[in-house]
Amino acid sequence: MLTGAMTALVTPFRAGEVDLRALGALVEEQIAAGVHALVPCGSTGEAATLTHEEHVAVVREVVRVARGRVPVIAGTGSNSTAEAIRLTRGAQDVGASAALLISPYYNKPTQEGIYRHYVAVAEATKLPLILYNIQGRTASNITPETIGRLSRVPNIVGVKEASGSLAQVLEVIAAAGPDFAVYSGDDVLTLPIMAVGGKGVIAVGSNVMPREYAELADALLAESLERARSLMHRLLPFMNAMALEVNPIPVKTALALMGRCAEEFRLPLTCMSAPARTKLEGVLREYDLV
Repeated sequence: MLTGAMTALVTPFRAGEVDLRALGALVEEQIAAGVHALVPCGSTGEAATLTHEEHVAVVREVVRVARGRVPVIAGTGSNSTAEAIRLTRGAQDVGASAALLISPYYNKPTQEGIYRHYVAVAEATKLPLILYNIQGRTASNITPETIGRLSRVPNIVGVKEASGSLAQVLEVIAAAGPDFAVYSGDDVLTLPIMAVGGKGVIAVGSNVMPREYAELADALLAESLERARSLMHRLLPFMNAMALEVNPIPVKTALALMGRCAEEFRLPLTCMSAPARTKLEGVLREYDLV
């Protein structure tokens, strides 16, 4: 079972192209800081703007640089089941350890449609699959009942829960059983979700503060609640800053201010607004990051 702090990696760009050099350096920093897994090509990685070739190239580079030191969980979701299968097979071919698949967006499928979508992908690959439930981006919620059904598919092993509902997390844990992992999909809910049985967090802010996120996850996995509370309170202003604008604008801006990558996005995402950027810079200075 995959556990701990898993970084949803940004995708660095330079002059319109994927900056593989900056990506490789980020991977090395993450591993040196103790993160437990790397997750390229999710929403934080602006995957919706990557071509299929770029998508595979990013996963390949993360796998190459990681060299088996940590698992690489490739984001391979799509609102097209055929495309999700294609991306997942591509990730498998270049050596990913597992795949993370967002629930089909825009289509607003029924629960039966969501179930069949994931089963079709599971049947087309040998990779362990992690569901991703984030209603704010997909316009549909994967219910605990549906997750319970999917947990019985042999290579569907967990869910990234970003519904924002702790009650739903508890229902998912009850419906899916102890061998199915639930991960926080919202940095600020890491402590409560792991405290009720979650196995880790697929995090945004760990791009910037990987060691601190790894320490938080380690404390929670060790059931050191007092230490975890202290770490969580220390990280809270930073986590809030990561939500000043839509993800990944704040986190990539922070990395750019730290000299880790260019401050470059692909439309329709744009650079951070001046007022939000000023707030972000102030928070980063409080943490001695800039």
